[in-house]
Amino acid sequence: MHIAIVGLHLAGWLCMRIAIPTWCGRVSPVFDVAQSLLLVDLGGEDRGDEREVALVATEPGDRVSCLVQLGVEVLVCGGISVLLENMLVSAGVEVIPQICGSTEAVLDAFARGAMSEEEFSMPGCRRRRRFRGGRGGGKRNSGEREEMA
Repeated sequence: MHIAIVGLHLAGWLCMRIAIPTWCGRVSPVFDVAQSLLLVDLGGEDRGDEREVALVATEPGDRVSCLVQLGVEVLVCGGISVLLENMLVSAGVEVIPQICGSTEAVLDAFARGAMSEEEFSMPGCRRRRRFRGGRGGGKRNSGEREEMA
């Protein structure tokens, strides 16, 4: 199945969808085995749709397909295998790896363009800087949990 995502709109602004794998309110330490994602639409001055999605796919290709079908443009994650990271990048998903912290603090830092702050680096890691900077910001809207195969 192929779903084309032309663009997301939030209050008249073109926005982007970011995904953060979660575990107990924090960025999951390893994306490859994460079981849920927080999806957030960021654009303009507001945070739009925000929901948690169960990630039941275990094979790398299936995980990539799920993110593409969900319209994810940026994945902010902790550890990630080279294989899975390369597959995501090839599919057009920007990957910001080796991030840790509470999902709320990470979202706020992303919106401010402050992901380079040392407090978000995984212990013992020197992150590669491949992201374009922060976007969006504003209030939080909660949503329902969905399940993706």
